[in-house]
This record gives sequence, C-alpha cells and structure tokens, in this order.
Amino acid sequence: MMIAVVCVALLGILLFGLGLLVSLRRGSENKTTGFDPDPTNSLNKAMRAHGNTAEYAPFLAVLFLYVASTDPAAWVGWVIMAITLCRYLIVVGLLAGATMDKPHPLRFVGALGTYAGGLALSIATALTVL
Repeated sequence: MMIAVVCVALLGILLFGLGLLVSLRRGSENKTTGFDPDPTNSLNKAMRAHGNTAEYAPFLAVLFLYVASTDPAAWVGWVIMAITLCRYLIVVGLLAGATMDKPHPLRFVGALGTYAGGLALSIATALTVL
C-alpha cells in the first residue's frame, strides 16, 4: 500500500506542479486566457502537459489505491511504479521536445506504459470481484 500512496503523491505533485507552471507561463506571456496554438509555444506545451496529466492522474490514483488495498500480487507494485514513471516521461517529452507536431520518444514510451499499465490494473480491479 505504501508504494501506491507514494505514487499517488507523485501524481499529485506532477499535476499541481504543472498547474503552477501554466500559471507562471501565463504571467510571462501576459495571457490571462487562451494560448498561442503554435506547437512550439511554451504555454501551449505546458497546458497540454497539464491537461493530459489531469485526464489520467485522478483515475490512476483510484486504481492505485483500490488495487493496493486488496492485498495484491507483487507485480502490482511494479506496475504502479512504472505507470507513475510513464506519466513523468510524457510530461518531459511534451515540455522538452522542440515541437508537439513531431512525436517525441518519451511521449511514446510514456503513453504506451500508461495504456498497458492502466489496462492491467483495470483488469486486476475487475478480477477482485470475480
């Protein structure tokens, strides 16, 4: 359970840290609303990283905590840690890439890990009631 709680905290740090980054970028670009849709624009990239994290982190947190509470197999802890790492890889790929128009390898690995791990934990959750 400790691994799940630490990983939920790391997802929270990522989400709220990205929210702060968006606010700081808005201030530096003097934009209170909207953004420049240019895929190289730093505010656009920060907003996409925050939005993507906000789309996945809450449900992943629920999965992490629920599955961890069911006395799971050891592989579950490894999957939870891998998914958390993958969420950070996506953010690095979005923010460090020159443009969002071209796929960044870290985004690809992060997305693939999120999908595979999330699916595995979803199945593990369903199996707890069968």
